[in-house]
Amino acid sequence: MKHTIAAFLLTVAAVGSASAQTAAPPVKEDFKPSSLNQPGQEYPQVNSQGYARFRVTAPDAQAVKVSLGLGGRGGTVLTKGADGTWTGTSEGPLDEGFHYYHLTVDGGTFNDPGTLNFYGSTRWESGIEIPAHDADFYALKDVPHGHVQQVLFPSPSTGTSRRAFVYTPPGYDKNQATRYPVLYLQHGWGEDETAWSNQGHANLIMDNLIAAGKTRPFIIVMTYGMTNSIRPGSPGGLAAFDIKPFQTVLINELIPYVDTHFRTLSDPGHRAMAGLSMGGFETKLIAPKHLDKFNYIGLLSGGTFSMEDVNSTPGFKEKVKLVFVSFGSRELEGGRARAPDGAPRPDPKANAEALKAAGLNSVFYVSQDTAHEFQTWRRSLREMAPLLFRD
Repeated sequence: MKHTIAAFLLTVAAVGSASAQTAAPPVKEDFKPSSLNQPGQEYPQVNSQGYARFRVTAPDAQAVKVSLGLGGRGGTVLTKGADGTWTGTSEGPLDEGFHYYHLTVDGGTFNDPGTLNFYGSTRWESGIEIPAHDADFYALKDVPHGHVQQVLFPSPSTGTSRRAFVYTPPGYDKNQATRYPVLYLQHGWGEDETAWSNQGHANLIMDNLIAAGKTRPFIIVMTYGMTNSIRPGSPGGLAAFDIKPFQTVLINELIPYVDTHFRTLSDPGHRAMAGLSMGGFETKLIAPKHLDKFNYIGLLSGGTFSMEDVNSTPGFKEKVKLVFVSFGSRELEGGRARAPDGAPRPDPKANAEALKAAGLNSVFYVSQDTAHEFQTWRRSLREMAPLLFRD
């Protein structure tokens, strides 16, 4: 457990947004409003190089800064103009894809009124989208679309009704005799069950893959993964995380609810569990102990499986049909070879190759030029989905 937590914490510590450049070209003045802006709002803006420009009206403020990334790491100091507006441009281009951010105004934390809000970093954060060269795979297209619906399921173990979002693929409502496999897909630290649909575009990724004939249609279930209080604001709080309450919710309450209320294929060969970051951490703690429930496992920037893990888990070699592990390339860059406690960091690629050599269906994927962020996880879902439920 200690080394699992250490490896996960290192992954979170590897968050990065902007790519350093030694001789950056001049900033192009082709800025356009971000696709995530509130209707009619001109700022924030992005340009063709990936720079972000912010403008905030705060005539009485003394200092305004934009903090980017999970937990607000990094920042852009804004400059006040004569008209009371504060403007600033990021020091360098940001990685492609989605980024959280918030404003710090005279020491207080606020969201940018110009853009939409997304739940991350244990609070609703502002969001900005840097156009990606490969955005086509999660673009809204003229193809058949599935549905994402909210469900409320009883949870006797927590004494509440809990919420999940369920994606059903195109044709689910028409083909009443068809039953479907299920992927239980978990969010990351500080996020909630809305993340994979809102930030991750999981439904659009699936719609496009299904329309292209690249994946088998399946159901995706997304629920809140936190069941006990953890000190907010620091990933180190995970050391106090007890997986058992969430495990009870997932195994004893949510899965039976889904199998009762949706047309599922309810055997372990048609059920998968995966998650990003903390959700991968949860997946690694739960799925191997419940191979009677899950035969497909995915860790997206959320750890790795070693041969020691495999050999210490009864039935792993015989029952697990896929081990999918992925990271962003910036998460694997040099200078991060040791965990915060000084322990060597496991080599996820070497581990994946060892599993493959041992005869397991082990797949390792690296998202190029991205860090601990949603573009990594969008791409990871695109790569993992076609590998699931290959009967």
